[in-house]
Amino acid sequence: MSTSLFNEFQKTTPSAWKNKIQVDLKGADYNDSLLWKTNEGIVVKPFYTSEDRTNHKVETPNKGFNICQSIFVDDEKIANSLAIDALKRGATSIQFKANSIFDYKKLLLNIKLESIFIYFHFSFLDDGFQTEVSNFINSKNTYFQTDIIGNLAESGNWFFNLKDDFNKLDIIQKKSSNCISVSSDLYQNCGATITQQLAYTLAHANEYLNKFGGEVATKIHFSFSVGSNYFFEIAKLRAFRILWATLLEEYDVESVEAHLFVQPSLRNKTLYDYNVNLLRTTSECMSAILGGANTISNVSYDAIYHKSNEFGERISRNQLLILQQESYLQEAQGFADGSYYIDSITQQLAENSLIIFKQLEKNGGFLKQLKTGTIQKKIKENLKKEQKNLLDKEIILLGTNLQQNKDDRMQHDLELYPFVKQRNIKTLIPPLTKNRLSESLEKERLISEKGINNPYNG
Repeated sequence: MSTSLFNEFQKTTPSAWKNKIQVDLKGADYNDSLLWKTNEGIVVKPFYTSEDRTNHKVETPNKGFNICQSIFVDDEKIANSLAIDALKRGATSIQFKANSIFDYKKLLLNIKLESIFIYFHFSFLDDGFQTEVSNFINSKNTYFQTDIIGNLAESGNWFFNLKDDFNKLDIIQKKSSNCISVSSDLYQNCGATITQQLAYTLAHANEYLNKFGGEVATKIHFSFSVGSNYFFEIAKLRAFRILWATLLEEYDVESVEAHLFVQPSLRNKTLYDYNVNLLRTTSECMSAILGGANTISNVSYDAIYHKSNEFGERISRNQLLILQQESYLQEAQGFADGSYYIDSITQQLAENSLIIFKQLEKNGGFLKQLKTGTIQKKIKENLKKEQKNLLDKEIILLGTNLQQNKDDRMQHDLELYPFVKQRNIKTLIPPLTKNRLSESLEKERLISEKGINNPYNG
């Protein structure tokens, strides 16, 4: 005899639920009234059942997520002090950003390298230096966010040229681990749809697999940005793990877990009513956790207009600490398992992205499509659509295009230029430019502030 109470209730089929809803609509069409189709081509239904569950098993980390503090290396002694302080205050990972070669021994002094995750993001390519740093640390928890293709996509130029860049990266990957990154965050912050982000990231990574062989998969990791579409961003990260595993099968490579370094998007962050950015980043960090991020580096609420400061960095780190320790999300990467809704979105995102990926490969691959400007054109099409939706208030940014605080003044608080800068350099390809949705509206508000000769006009 079964002890389950559920056996005492009659099961209701999805078709029965749909018929009941159709009656309650009193003549209105079910498909027109209740089905929602997103820019990603995903159909969202009003209810989900076990029939929407997929057979895909998403392998997510089982050791919790790392809280990362990002630190720019200008002065090694100062950067070292900031890193040690962040680790004392709850960070379990550090991302060092640098524009030039530095004294890594001074930078890493008194840091327990074997017990934390370290990420290096260099805006330069130096195979000798990167190999030297890797050998010095000698830890499997060290990651170099080196992405020559991502640099080409964002800057429009190679570091040196195609041949030299790949030769230097080849030297690096032969001598070190965790040494190649794929910058999916670029596509998100430039305005790509979620399906485009997934497809371009997969095709981007495939260029490295094509060049160096399937065995290099163990040395590739990924940088993602997540936006405010809560459930879709959870599904995005889960869908990518499925896509990565599918791609590696084609290279006869045993399953290699995709290591995901995730940050909140800058695309929806605003200059005015900036405290709302705290709400946005909290939601986005939760998406990153539930989506299965390995490491999360939060974005400070004032990052777009203030230089890095102790208060902003402390608040952004504490947001993650609260989610991890007070909200009990330390090992929550698998919490979405079995959710019919998220399962369905994940499956649709993976399938739609795979279609785009196959088209890219059929037409010569990711690099070729970058050089012809096809990828830039596709992203720009969605960018224009989102900008129109913002002006039409189909996309809402609270405090910016809805419920503005008319007394809010920002002119004298700007330590950083918060808008896209014009670049007057010759490029091999049209570069992809990161931009924020609210920029045009913010420029108008800055110009309208009283008693100013504003430098942001135009």
